[in-house]
Amino acid sequence: MSNDAAGRPTRFVILLAALVALGPLSIDGYLPGLPDLARDLRASAAATQLTITACLAGLAIGQLIAGPLSDTYGRRRPLLAGLALYTIASALCAAAPDVRTFVGLRLVQGIGGAFAIVIANAMVRDRSCGTRTSRLFSALTLITGLAPVFAPVLGGQLLRVTAWPGIFVALALIGALILAASAAALPETRSSASRRPLPAVVGQLLSDRVFTGYILANGLVFAAMFAYISGSPFVLQEIHGLSPQQYSAVFAVNAAGLIAAAQISGRLVARAGARVLLLAGLLGATAGGTTVLAAVLTRAPLPALLTGLFVLVSSVGLVMPNAAAQALADHGEHAGSAAALLGFTQFIFGGALAPLAGAGGATDALPMGIAVAVLPALALLTLGVLTGRCPLSARTSRLSTDPPGTGHRAGTKIAAEPASTEPGCPLPTKWNGLPAKLDRSGSHPER
Repeated sequence: MSNDAAGRPTRFVILLAALVALGPLSIDGYLPGLPDLARDLRASAAATQLTITACLAGLAIGQLIAGPLSDTYGRRRPLLAGLALYTIASALCAAAPDVRTFVGLRLVQGIGGAFAIVIANAMVRDRSCGTRTSRLFSALTLITGLAPVFAPVLGGQLLRVTAWPGIFVALALIGALILAASAAALPETRSSASRRPLPAVVGQLLSDRVFTGYILANGLVFAAMFAYISGSPFVLQEIHGLSPQQYSAVFAVNAAGLIAAAQISGRLVARAGARVLLLAGLLGATAGGTTVLAAVLTRAPLPALLTGLFVLVSSVGLVMPNAAAQALADHGEHAGSAAALLGFTQFIFGGALAPLAGAGGATDALPMGIAVAVLPALALLTLGVLTGRCPLSARTSRLSTDPPGTGHRAGTKIAAEPASTEPGCPLPTKWNGLPAKLDRSGSHPER
């Protein structure tokens, strides 16, 4: 294989990583400049916080728009349109004259960023199946874990040489760079033969108990992580007296745990199966959340609380990639819409439930403890109720040992399909216009 051919899969994954990083960069990159922004735009603290909420809302709503569009018109055209929208909105944010205009532009910026996230996830399903899908989602989870850690750092460094509008100029330049790279190097991953008229598939997807179980479990665990993110600064700094630097160190250690768990998942999924790793993550998150709640109720020393938070956050690294792979496994024909519902559920649950962690004010840790204990336990219960009729080996085998084009649902055999059709393992015959080669066994190598 030539170096160019060998580099195409790597370039593809790098571009997908850049796409999923846009969301965290947009949410967290300007946080160090919030006080200056509020002063310059003469905005109240509540209005300033609304600029974060508007971006989260855009990231949620935009996915519901982008997913069905990408199923109908292919991945590239909606993706490029979304990136152009993101770039323009980011540039206009830098010139916003007042906070109302800024909030509206943040909503549009979030919608544009949502196109990047949902289409990147759909492209993973288009180009892979089985353990390969879980590995790719594990790689993207690495970016999801790193970006929130480094985005505020990058924003803080930019503030050394520019004011807060400079951060949005930088985001616009990043958007333009990703747009140019995607236009030049990102292939269309959805064949014209598999496209459908704009489908009303949300009801069809949500009527699938197994799919619904996976996205709800994923969303509830994601909400638990958001509760940690929103509640821990007050709990650790106001109640336990950590300095901002110490809190940043704790946040970084927990993020490192999430990243490590995601990478371990990618290495173990072929051996253990995605569902087993998902269940391990849910059990770990429940154990970590319960430890946090127990530490709060008993006023245990700080190390007990930190241990529970570390286990909780690290377990998310097992949950997110495997829940995504399981949810999309049987919906390759509507991967964009399925990925949209997956992402929409994450942001809606996170935005709606995370504020509960601050219900008691800055000096009460109990609401956060309850939230991080109850939400993972509810996720585990939801998964068991909605997917309980599906034997463990059935969905696991679909993602580990079944040959391409076969699968099981609740013990029912699905007939083998040609390698070029959906649903089943997508095995495209070309990569960037070049014929895919078969290995000696006659199967397609992983790309």
